[in-house]
Amino acid sequence: DVQLVESGGGLEQAGGSLRLSCAESGFTFSDYAIGWFRRAPGKKREGVSCISISDGTTYYADSVKGRFTISRDNSKNTVYLQMNDLKSEDTAVYYCAAASIYGDFGRLRPSDYKFWGQGTQVNVPS
Repeated sequence: DVQLVESGGGLEQAGGSLRLSCAESGFTFSDYAIGWFRRAPGKKREGVSCISISDGTTYYADSVKGRFTISRDNSKNTVYLQMNDLKSEDTAVYYCAAASIYGDFGRLRPSDYKFWGQGTQVNVPS
């Protein structure tokens, strides 16, 4: 079975850092791109960042550029999202998802992503 499992969320003060992890199993890791999305209370799901597992190409939403870094460890089938300089507007449930590398995954549209994790909560009090 395909599984994506997020971890690393929690409560962090503004200006602090968190690192989220997304562990994958059940599919050929290198055939996919992994994206991070988030949904804040009362808002639509938003694409944050994604990475191609095969060549490491990355994309970021403007709201997180310069603060968040996505990376991968192919030996562990895991993708990370390092979040620095956290802001209250980063508060959301964060999801990782998998999309075929042969699709338009870089546009960070949820509809392009086939498999989804259960989410992990990030809280940054204002």
